Amino acid sequence: MQAKGPIISTQAERNLIIYMIIVLIIICSLVILFFVFYQKRKNQLLLRNAEQQQRFDEELLKTQQEIQEETLKHVGRELHDNIGQMLVMSTMQMNAALTAVNNEAKTKVNNAAETLKNTLDEVRALSRSLNSDVIFNLGFEATLKNEVVRLNKSGLIDSTLSITGEKVNFENKKDEIILFRILQEFFSNTLKYAEAEHLRVSLEYKEDVLNIKAEDDGKGFDVSKAEKGSGLINMGKRAELLNAILLLESQIEKGTSLSLKYPYKTT
Repeated sequence: MQAKGPIISTQAERNLIIYMIIVLIIICSLVILFFVFYQKRKNQLLLRNAEQQQRFDEELLKTQQEIQEETLKHVGRELHDNIGQMLVMSTMQMNAALTAVNNEAKTKVNNAAETLKNTLDEVRALSRSLNSDVIFNLGFEATLKNEVVRLNKSGLIDSTLSITGEKVNFENKKDEIILFRILQEFFSNTLKYAEAEHLRVSLEYKEDVLNIKAEDDGKGFDVSKAEKGSGLINMGKRAELLNAILLLESQIEKGTSLSLKYPYKTT
């Protein structure tokens, strides 16, 4: 009977150790489950916050674009209705003056009248390119053709437009306005900074995407060192709205090029 004591004691210790191991395993499992649940919950919250931030940024960007479009539309209307009318009246008065001056002054007055007429044509063309309603009605391709004609008439640069592939109608007409604004920003930068002689624009209609390229032969710049001004930022943000791929490349003394891949949907 005396030999049973140690055996019972050893068995109890083993049971206690097993019990403690089981309890420890349960606690560890609960800690792991809690950690996994916490991480999953944390990731869900982070993802939700990221999605909310993205939606907020998109709405903010759309609002900014709408404000810009309304401003440009207002400027376009003012040019057409007010400045345009003043130029019309000035042209009429100049033509009337032709009948009242002597032969010596007629040439100068006639030249001034012609200059006013050309200015009026330029103002009207510019007002159409600024007014999104006009772009919406004409469409992207026709508006782009008009802009190239306007640039050529200005005498500031020699511009050409080439179009390949079968034209595809955009599912979202507003996209046409945004695409044109991207190119318009590029044209503006070319005229301001590039000191270019030629501007080449091409449209390539494919089954799923519209490939757009604009390039000048100006002095170029180092893209990596260029300050991200409002123009470059606006082009990038507008491309994001369209889910378009934008690539801007430039080399010193070798010009600048803009490539756009716009994924339209056929109607």
